[in-house]
Amino acid sequence: MEPLLAAFALVFEPKTLWVMLGASLFGLFVGAVPGLTATMATALLVPVTFFMPPITAVAAIVTATAMAIFSGDVPGCLLRMPGTPASAAYTDEAYAMARKGQAELALGAGLVFSAIGGLFGTAVLIVSAPALADFALRFSSFEYFWLVLLGLTCAIVITSERPLKGIVALLLGLLVACVGLGNPAGHPRFTFGSTELMGGIGMIPMMIGMFAVSEILRYAADSGKRFDVDEQPIGNVFRGMWALAVKYPKQILRGSALGTLVGALPGAGADIAAWMSYAISKKTSTEPEKFGTGHVEGIVESGAANNSALAGAWIPALVFGIPGDSITAIVIGVLYMKNMNPGPTLFTQNPQNIYAVYLLFILANLIMIPLGFLCIRVAKKILKVPREILMPVILLFCIVGTFAINNTVFDVGVMLVAGVIAWILEENGFPVAPAILGVVLGTMLEENFITSMIKSDGSLAAFFSRPVAATLGALTLAAWFLPPAIRRLKRAAGA
Repeated sequence: MEPLLAAFALVFEPKTLWVMLGASLFGLFVGAVPGLTATMATALLVPVTFFMPPITAVAAIVTATAMAIFSGDVPGCLLRMPGTPASAAYTDEAYAMARKGQAELALGAGLVFSAIGGLFGTAVLIVSAPALADFALRFSSFEYFWLVLLGLTCAIVITSERPLKGIVALLLGLLVACVGLGNPAGHPRFTFGSTELMGGIGMIPMMIGMFAVSEILRYAADSGKRFDVDEQPIGNVFRGMWALAVKYPKQILRGSALGTLVGALPGAGADIAAWMSYAISKKTSTEPEKFGTGHVEGIVESGAANNSALAGAWIPALVFGIPGDSITAIVIGVLYMKNMNPGPTLFTQNPQNIYAVYLLFILANLIMIPLGFLCIRVAKKILKVPREILMPVILLFCIVGTFAINNTVFDVGVMLVAGVIAWILEENGFPVAPAILGVVLGTMLEENFITSMIKSDGSLAAFFSRPVAATLGALTLAAWFLPPAIRRLKRAAGA
C-alpha cells in the first residue's frame, strides 16, 4: 500500500501535472502537423528531460506520445493528410466520412476509442506485463516473418474492391524497400551510385509525400471542384459515441487486444497495429462493402488499436529493456539516465516508480479526451484559412518536418517525388496505402526471411517447425487461398 501512496504523491505533484499539461499541448501540435511524428516528439523532449526528476520526465514522454498518436487523426480526417504513420491506416476512411458531412462522428470516434484503447493497453500492462513480455520474447525470425506477411496481406484486404491495383501498389512499396544495402551481404541495390540511397528510402518522407504532398497537388490541380470539409459544423464530437460503443463492442475489444499484443512485439509498433486492425475489421465486418466509402467501424477498431499499442510497447521495455517500438527505444535511454533501469529489479526494488508509470498512462488517456476536444475545435478554426494560404503553409511544415528527420535535403526530394508519384497513381485508380505498408514492412520481411533461411540451412519446413510460427503461417496461407477457393466453390454450386 505504501508504494502505491508514494506513486500517487509522485504523479499528482503540481510540477508533474504542469509538465503533463505542457507535454500534452506539445504532443497535440506535433501529431497534428504532417511530417512531425510521435517519435520526433519523444526525441525533441529528451534534452528537456535532463532537468526533470525521473517520474516527471517519464510523464512528459507518455503524455506527449499519447496525444501525438491521437492528433494525427485530425488532419487525416479534415485534409486527408495523416499527422502520424499510425493514423495513415484509416485516413481515407475518415476523410470519406468528412466529405459525407460526418467529420464530427469520425473525429469523435478517433478521440474516444483511442482513449479507451489506451486504457485497455494500460490495464494489460498493469496486470500481465511479465507474462506478455515473456511471450513476446519467444518470437524468433520465423514468427516475425509470418507476422509481416500477414500484415502485407492486410494491404490487399484493405483494397479488396480493386485487388490487382492493390497488389501493384504493394509491390511498388516493396521495391522501394529494396533500395539500399542488401541483406546480409551489404551490397548496394538500386542506388545508382548515390551515397544517400545506400541508407534506403525513409518511410516517413515517403509517407508525407504520398499523403500530404499528393493532396496539395490535387488541390492545386482541381481546387474549384473538390468538396470543402470546413463548410460543415463540428460541434459536440461526443454525440453518438455511446451508440457506437454499444454497436461495436467486439471491434473495440478486438482492436484494443490486437494493438496491445502487436505493441508488445519488439519492433512492431502502433502503425503496424493500426493497419492490421483496420484490415481485420473489414474482413470480419458484416458490411465490408461500406469500407472505403466513409464507414466508422474501421476507425473504431483501428483507433483503439494504435493507442493500446503504445502501452503494449512498454511491456518488453520495462521488463527486459527491449524496445517495443522506436518511441520506447528512446524511452529506455531516458530510464537509464534517470536510474530507473529496466528489468525485474524495477518492479521489486522501486515499486513506487512502476506504479507511478501505470498512473501516468491512466491519467494521460483520461486528459486526452478534453484536450483532444479542444484540439479538434482549434484545428477546425485553422481550416477556415483560405486554401491559397493554408496549402503553402502545410507544404512548408511538411518540408521542415521531413528535413528535421535526418537534416538532409535528400529526404525533402524523396518527399516531393513520392508526392508526384502518389498523385499520378491515385489519378489512375491505384491506392497508395498498400505502397506505404510495403515500405514499412519490406525491410522487416527481408531481414527475417534471410535470418530464418540461414538458421534453418535453407529448409522451408523450419518456417512451420514452431507452434506459433505454424499458427501464423496457417493463418496467412488461409487468408491467401481460402477466399478464391470459396468463390470457385460458389460458382461451381451455382452452375
